Amino acid sequence: MELKKIDEYRWELPKTGDMRVPGIIYSSASMLKDIKQEEALKQVANVATLPGIIKASLAMPDMHWGYGFPIGGVAAFDWENGIISPGGVGYDINCGVRLSASSLVEKEVRPRLEDLINALYQNIPSGVGSTGFVKLSVAEEKKVLKEGSRWAVRHGFGEDSDIEH
Repeated sequence: MELKKIDEYRWELPKTGDMRVPGIIYSSASMLKDIKQEEALKQVANVATLPGIIKASLAMPDMHWGYGFPIGGVAAFDWENGIISPGGVGYDINCGVRLSASSLVEKEVRPRLEDLINALYQNIPSGVGSTGFVKLSVAEEKKVLKEGSRWAVRHGFGEDSDIEH
């Protein structure tokens, strides 16, 4: 895939085929050599084909091949016509990014934003390590993998509506 140099650390992957927007790669010239060896550039192009994408499919300097999106890939999507992609929120490594539907509006949340962030941090397990409050045997881990959100709801880690979503 041919890249056009924008400046010292930005490169454009021009729109081709079904791409709705170009790709923008943030990288040094020396790092591009490794990037071009992987499938990550194809993934940047694939993200650029998704419905509702806005402006560009972006890839940060740490980009490498991922699941759908490249790791280090970023994209914004139109609220009404766009999509939500699990590959874009890091479902493969539990990076702690998730989507939650809410009836709250920004003017209600803004005054309590710090409290909300602290509560989310305290109540949502994320990151690396084995010091979380949920301890599972190997057999129970297999149940979680098989039953997913149904297991979580049954054990008090969610609500019935979570299963539907």
